[in-house]
Amino acid sequence: MYAIVKTGGKQYRVEEGINIVVEKLNGAEAGQEIVLDEVLLLADGVKATIGKPVIKGASAVAKVVAQKRAPKILVFKRKPKKGYKKLQGHRQYVTELEITKINA
Repeated sequence: MYAIVKTGGKQYRVEEGINIVVEKLNGAEAGQEIVLDEVLLLADGVKATIGKPVIKGASAVAKVVAQKRAPKILVFKRKPKKGYKKLQGHRQYVTELEITKINA
């Protein structure tokens, strides 16, 4: 069984037992349980239920594994023939979740 859930403005395909990395969830501590209640699709291999826009009563329960930062990305700007160069790095704050249960 799998589900498509929405969190942080993005959609993720989740199954029980997998880890996903999502945008930072404020107030979430490591070991805490989080309920993702914006379920857009539920599928069990034979039948799929699609929400309009979400499925009422469906949720995915996840355990917070860690609050961390994603790998650094480099932002490089350059203007030709002008001698302008700018290099900047960025690391996004993220939350790693382990999906423990999907409630239909």
